Amino acid sequence: MAALDPILNDIDTDLDNALERLFAFLRIESISTESAYKGECRKAAHWLEGTLTALGFETSVEETSLHPVVYAHKPKPGAPHVLFYGHYDVQPVDPLSLWTHPPFEPRLVGGGESRQIVARGASDDKGQVMTFIEACRAHLAMSGELPCAVTIVIEGAEESGSQGLPEWVEANRDRLKADVALVCDTAMWDRDTPQITTSLRGLAYFEVTVTCADRDLHSGFFGGAAANPIHVLSKILAALHDDDGRVTLPGFYEGVREPPPEVLEQWKGLDFTAEKFLGPIGLKEPAGERGRMLIEMIQSRPACDVNGIIGGYTAEGTKTVIAGQASAKVSFRLVNDQDPQVLAKTFETFVRERVPADCKVEVVCYKGSRALALPFDMPQLAVAQAALTEEWGRDAIAVGAGGSIPIVGDFKRILGLDTLLIGFGLDDDRIHSPNEKYELQSFHKGTRSWARILAALGASAGS
Repeated sequence: MAALDPILNDIDTDLDNALERLFAFLRIESISTESAYKGECRKAAHWLEGTLTALGFETSVEETSLHPVVYAHKPKPGAPHVLFYGHYDVQPVDPLSLWTHPPFEPRLVGGGESRQIVARGASDDKGQVMTFIEACRAHLAMSGELPCAVTIVIEGAEESGSQGLPEWVEANRDRLKADVALVCDTAMWDRDTPQITTSLRGLAYFEVTVTCADRDLHSGFFGGAAANPIHVLSKILAALHDDDGRVTLPGFYEGVREPPPEVLEQWKGLDFTAEKFLGPIGLKEPAGERGRMLIEMIQSRPACDVNGIIGGYTAEGTKTVIAGQASAKVSFRLVNDQDPQVLAKTFETFVRERVPADCKVEVVCYKGSRALALPFDMPQLAVAQAALTEEWGRDAIAVGAGGSIPIVGDFKRILGLDTLLIGFGLDDDRIHSPNEKYELQSFHKGTRSWARILAALGASAGS
């Protein structure tokens, strides 16, 4: 794409100015979870409004039940239409004493290719947002137009659970119509290998409480005769998995699909080992389904975990009691077409069948979410992969993520949009921790990557 050369050159030569713009954004203390920073969140929204208006976008700051949303639109009739999402709010900075420099005084540290931008929000998500905005700036500076119609939505409450955003999306669904959504709030495979996140696991979460006696009992008087809720609960939890690590709930694997063979082959070549993944946390052996690759366990396979268990005497010293009550919190990560509502009924039946007749059990089901996955034959996926590969000189890999990003589900549920999750963060960016950083290479080549992706998506119209 020879027409891209001036745009990429502009990104290169304007890097210092781009950094100054990013630093101005990073200086705004837009902590969404603390009411004392409400004004700073609004300041960040208006800073973005001014920045995008200056680029020729039709821009507005719009209210939600918490912090405002920045909406911007630049039409291009007949061209593909992309919806870009990011967030301007950041995590609290505590503990402040662990920061080597003030968190809202951004600076470059290090030298050469390893230089880093250090500040709260540098990686999550202000630096990532600005890669896209700077790519738009370069296209407009060099060609006077964008390759696609672009709508931008940047919220201010992502770190507060995106409070108010789904309702705002629902109310503005007609203005948010597009061909594909783009999110830059994820990571690369490693510092030199680009990645597109193609799936997110769903979630089902439960709290189980077993009650046997009407009070804690003296274990000398009642031990061996009275039902022990910790024993009952332990048996239920142990029964959730078989000896091969598979979940034993009836019908649990209905709706679970195998990845295409070519995807499995790509994963095999990633050298994703237990030593590299589990070693840093002090473990050696994968504990999931026997016969599965480690990468499958955390991306394409469902999982069940006990997140907490409480019962009996847990303070210092001894107390010889049989608890009257015990409880556990249990979560399931879901894939493909697994339905959290169906799972809730199956799980409750599974639990109740294993509780003695003279004991009681309560199963509380929290709100769940379905898994999301891009179609492997999605045209925009192939276009974006090719653009990323061209920029980084390495094949862009397509992998899933083990967690959930609620807004992606809202885009699918409300707008019917699939989302390309393309981020340039790294696992060691220390997001949510002191001394958060964003690699200068991530910012620079991330901007170049978005310039290529926008051009490629624009060129794909009608192809």
